[in-house]
Amino acid sequence: MVFKPEKLVGAALVASLAAAGAAQAGGLERGGYNVDLLFDSSRFTTEAGVTYVMPERDLNNVTDLNPADGGGVGPTDGVRDTSSYAIPRVGAKVGIGEAVDCMADYSQPFGAHSNPGSNWAGANSNIETKIDSDNYAATCSYKFQAGKGQFRIIGGVSYLEIGGFKERLVLGIPLPGNGTGVGRVDLDASGVGWRAGVAYEMPEIALRVSAMYYSEVELDNLSGSLDLTEVSPLIPGGLGGATTPIFGSTTMPQSFELKVQSGIAPGWLAFGSVKWVDWSVMQSIALCPTFTSGVACTSGGPTEATSLDLYYRDGWTVTGGVGHKFTDTISGLVAVSWDRGTSTFLGTQSDTWTFAAGASFTPSENVEIRLGGALGVLTSGSSIDEHISYDYGNDLVSAVSGAIKVKF
Repeated sequence: MVFKPEKLVGAALVASLAAAGAAQAGGLERGGYNVDLLFDSSRFTTEAGVTYVMPERDLNNVTDLNPADGGGVGPTDGVRDTSSYAIPRVGAKVGIGEAVDCMADYSQPFGAHSNPGSNWAGANSNIETKIDSDNYAATCSYKFQAGKGQFRIIGGVSYLEIGGFKERLVLGIPLPGNGTGVGRVDLDASGVGWRAGVAYEMPEIALRVSAMYYSEVELDNLSGSLDLTEVSPLIPGGLGGATTPIFGSTTMPQSFELKVQSGIAPGWLAFGSVKWVDWSVMQSIALCPTFTSGVACTSGGPTEATSLDLYYRDGWTVTGGVGHKFTDTISGLVAVSWDRGTSTFLGTQSDTWTFAAGASFTPSENVEIRLGGALGVLTSGSSIDEHISYDYGNDLVSAVSGAIKVKF
């Protein structure tokens, strides 16, 4: 009894669970990109799933470093920074002849949600920040015989939409008639990317080695508004008391992922992956009033109205695990993942360790149901920006996941 890749409880499922924990440490990554459905051997396959992630990052020793820009009122310890979120994914794959496979999928590869609220000592740095994304992709492959296995060439395109908002306290002590002192930025952008890769497969021993590159997505059309209607018109810059259209540009990072899996004994399979994401491309994103569009919008430049400060470093994720086929209808696996945190001096994205387990039930040859869970540790660290400083300890992140695959 030897695994075939499609009979194994989804390695992609447990990898996504591990990545769900690591999403707290990996820039803006959530579901990331994934083309594993392309390798399913059925002529036609559809798959839908969702992962629900519950991070528990708390901030301590919060210190207001610049009272002149408005200081928050509230606790300085035990401030919950994170919010739970869901990662949906839907895809369909079709085999065209003996050599060509194509898939289309919808995913939410990027996102973030920090929501410490207005009642804490660091409200002048952040009240709530939320980023969401929608990605629509089409990917095809061509395979041919190569020695004892098959070599596959992969390519495709994707369209990414991304948007979000940030609120923070601009004036900590509102003057009569001048509102709450809270400012808000809303942004949206879209762009096109591409992907390319290769794979080598030997189905009789469940061997697959794949290497995938995902390009940058240029977001040159970043635009939105800076809402300072709740802020005094007397603040420097002359934008207080009004809503101002703004623009900017940024780049969603390129990434590369190497995956390996192989049968190691009857009914047993081992798998692993290494992923690099160029998060260091995202530093300080300048946002400027549209009436200054004739002048380059640069970080620290004369027309900058505000900025989204990230200062990431590159992300690395390493995952490994084993799977076992217990019966013809039930399989299971366990995995461990390490993600190198992308925060430098700013933010809470430290290294993450995640342990995941999943099970697959195949009631018929056309249906597969997957369930899984993960528990991770968000390691400790500290952060400092122009507004506040704080520390954070070792915190927990958990996740649950379910998926169904139907194939013909």
